Amino acid sequence: MAVDLFAGIPVSDYARALTWYEQLLGAPPAFIPNDTEAVWELAEHRYVYVEHRPGHAGHAFHTVFVDDLDARVAGIAGRGLNPRDRETYSNGVRKVTYQDPDGNELGFGGAPL
Repeated sequence: MAVDLFAGIPVSDYARALTWYEQLLGAPPAFIPNDTEAVWELAEHRYVYVEHRPGHAGHAFHTVFVDDLDARVAGIAGRGLNPRDRETYSNGVRKVTYQDPDGNELGFGGAPL
């Protein structure tokens, strides 16, 4: 069974969101389907997108589990963004959460050290 994922993030200011998510994800969008959406491919068939939807902005929260959490966080810090929260769960799984200007949360999770 093939699975494609598109995780949406509503934003109030499209231009500001483009800049912020490029900084967070380290690249420009993979494609821009129209004047109100921008899409980044995180892995094959797995996408996150922002969409100009002011009435809904600030309510998204997604976590992406990665195998290179420390390197990813260091890369994001090198681009000028710092996490809002860092957590380690009782099983050792780690999560680092970033908050965009609207209050949407995008977290990255990683396996125990």
